[in-house]
Amino acid sequence: MSEGSKQQVYTLMVEVGRKPGDGLPDKATGAALMIYASGVDEAEAVRETVAILKQADLAPLDVSGYGTLEERLVAGDEIDTEERDLMARALAENSVVVAQMTPFFD
Repeated sequence: MSEGSKQQVYTLMVEVGRKPGDGLPDKATGAALMIYASGVDEAEAVRETVAILKQADLAPLDVSGYGTLEERLVAGDEIDTEERDLMARALAENSVVVAQMTPFFD
């Protein structure tokens, strides 16, 4: 990491498909994961997230970025204490935190 680069936490929504051993419910066709991921920019946060999900036997299909905490506040998002705590954890641990997983069923 270069001098002066600042880690931030990005809110990402990742759609995953099915893969053997993915741990999703039997009848699920995939899932959406709300994730808080640290990175010096959103592209790095996305790359790290996709790599970690693949290591966890998930099959990422699509990633949508919703920006940093500051960007989301400017956009008018209401962010509760629990969500802020998860973001702080992702930043402190320089990690990817899955905040919510919603399985899809046909």
